[in-house]
This record gives sequence, C-alpha cells and structure tokens, in this order.
Amino acid sequence: DAKPPPPDPFEPFKTAEAVAAWGVDYIVLTSVDRDDIEDGGAQHFAYTVELLKSKKPELLVECLVSDFQGMLDSVSALANSGLDVYAHNVETVERLQKFVRDKRAGYQQSLSTLKHAKKANPALYTKTSLMLGLGETDEEVIQTMKDLRAIDVDVVTFGQYLRPTEHHLSVVEYVKPEKFEYFREVGEEMGFKYVASGPMVRSSYKAGEFFLSHLIKTERQSQQSAES
Repeated sequence: DAKPPPPDPFEPFKTAEAVAAWGVDYIVLTSVDRDDIEDGGAQHFAYTVELLKSKKPELLVECLVSDFQGMLDSVSALANSGLDVYAHNVETVERLQKFVRDKRAGYQQSLSTLKHAKKANPALYTKTSLMLGLGETDEEVIQTMKDLRAIDVDVVTFGQYLRPTEHHLSVVEYVKPEKFEYFREVGEEMGFKYVASGPMVRSSYKAGEFFLSHLIKTERQSQQSAES
C-alpha cells in the first residue's frame, strides 16, 4: 500500500484562519484514520483546536476521531487541547463489531477511548454514534446505551445504515421511525444529555450541533453562576 504523505504542518494555521473568517459558532473537525502516524494524528488535531480557540475563544469545537489504536496518550492530548466535544463512534453493538468495523477496532477499545477522554478532562462532552439496521436486536442496542452511560458518555446518535456500494455490507433491516423514537426515549430516561435518533440522523448534522451548542452554553453559564 502506498503510504499517504505526512499532514501539512500549515494545515492547523490555515484551518484556524478559515474557520474564524466563516463566522460560525460550532465546528466539527474530522479526518480519515491516520494509523501511519505515530500518535494517530492526535497532536495535529490538538494543535488545530488550540489555534482555533486562540483565534476565537467562544467557538465550540467538536472532533470526531478514531480510537488512535488504543493509545491513551493520544486521547489525553486531544482531550486537553481546549476541545469541547470529543466524538468517537462505536458504530454498532458489540456482537456485530467484527463484521462492521476494521479488525484493528473493537467495542471495548472504543469504550476505553471515550472513558479516558472524560477521565482526562471531566469538563468535556463525550459523544458517540451507532448505525441501526445491521441485524442488531433491541436488547443489544439498550445494552450498548447502558455501557455508554456507565462511562458517562453525554450524547448518542442513532441513524439508519445505508449501503454505500455493492461491496459494502447489505442492509438487514430498514428500522421504523417509531423504533428510533423508542430508542430516543430510552436514552433520555437513562440520563444522556442529548439523544438524536432517526433514519437520516448522522453523527454530525445541523440540528444536533445547534442543540449541543445551546446545551453547552447553558450548562456553562449555570456553572459560572453557581461558582460566583
């Protein structure tokens, strides 16, 4: 396999300049997995977040990242960069992991990533997503939510798996909107701060970012009021 080129050292500066000029108040940074880089690209992400925050401190920044191959130092570096929302997707229930995800990824490794991000920086909001319609049972989805709440994940999203090409996994089921609504209600009862659940929901989408932005600002204002 051809090795991809190293990250552009000027990319964090260019990104910060561009985003500051856009006038947005919430931005999601993501990338392809960079397992070819020693730290998985964590420092590159962290530096970008630091520059974004120095340019526009009120900007809320979410990073949707890999599990960094289980390297917790990389998780810590990003968690302590000034980031607001640490997103890493578990993708599916535990039983289906080996069919859906790269063999280097795994359910427990993903949980470890999310748990460590919160441990490294308790002020962080942690977020994950699952695709439904791959053959999971209701009980397995609910168990996944329990596992996520046990490590204090704040936000979970559920969307319908759609087959991108004929080389990808087939859709086992088109989940009914009522079932998505049911999982939303169960998740909210469990104590997630926000659950987005619907056939067309994706891990990053406008309505979710708007809600999260409002939630974070409101909670931080309440915290500041309580401290003053």
